[in-house]
Amino acid sequence: MSISLERAQVEFATYLRSSKGYSPNTLKAYLADLQDLTLILGAESSAEAITLESLRDWLWRQSEKGASKATIARKSAAARAFTLWLHKAGYIAEDPGLRLRSPKAGRSLPKVVSRESLDQVFSALESRATLDNPSGLRDLAMVELLYATGARVSELAALDLGNVDYSRNIVRLMGKGSKERMVPFGQPARDALDGWLRHGRNQLAQEKTDSAMFLNSRGLRVGVRQIYALVAALLENTPTGTAGPHSLRHSAATHLLDGGADLRAVQELLGHASLGTTQIYTHVSIERLKDGYKNAHPRA
Repeated sequence: MSISLERAQVEFATYLRSSKGYSPNTLKAYLADLQDLTLILGAESSAEAITLESLRDWLWRQSEKGASKATIARKSAAARAFTLWLHKAGYIAEDPGLRLRSPKAGRSLPKVVSRESLDQVFSALESRATLDNPSGLRDLAMVELLYATGARVSELAALDLGNVDYSRNIVRLMGKGSKERMVPFGQPARDALDGWLRHGRNQLAQEKTDSAMFLNSRGLRVGVRQIYALVAALLENTPTGTAGPHSLRHSAATHLLDGGADLRAVQELLGHASLGTTQIYTHVSIERLKDGYKNAHPRA
């Protein structure tokens, strides 16, 4: 049964959206990768044009363009998912992706925001969080929640009013693969959230406003890019330097482990499917311990 690559991509996208539970960002990246592959092989080409050799040539071209190991690894994963689906759907006789190997993405230690930088960030946010500045109240609440819960930026942007249990200081987050998790937050985040909901949100809300927790100046749900730009600007002039909002997630995990939290509890907090993913933060804690030892011990 023959099918063009262009048509196969359309069917594959429908399959991913309906049955795999990929996050919107992963889905977008996979489809962009496959569109690039199709451009090289030709949209009107049959799916049988995908061979192990053509996939290797495609990845080699990406590498020559300067793609990182992490990017190559993602493109390889997208290709393998696509060829597996093609094979199971009966469009190709064999799955060439079975023998496709990609370089392992090097796992670097995540950037952790220092406590000095955090103090500077929250001091700046608190100075702007006044009753006549709804955006300031919102920004303080967003950053407090990011650090308190270790939430991903996409999870914070997707937060609705009904996702917070105010009686127990718990927020319900929708993570990757449409998996929900309940995460606690502390009093500073609660105070900032109260300030936003009591004095800030109603100043930005409009008739078209939905149930979104955080709103932009037009009364619409705050976007991921706006949150990213906010945190990046706040951190830029601190000792931590250039970093995005994901560094607050790293910091929450690292500071919890530094304080003696159980690794599996941190795994649940972050919504990691694998404990191995969370274990990278133990390496961060060890590196911080080693740095402290070298600076403080007379015979280090």
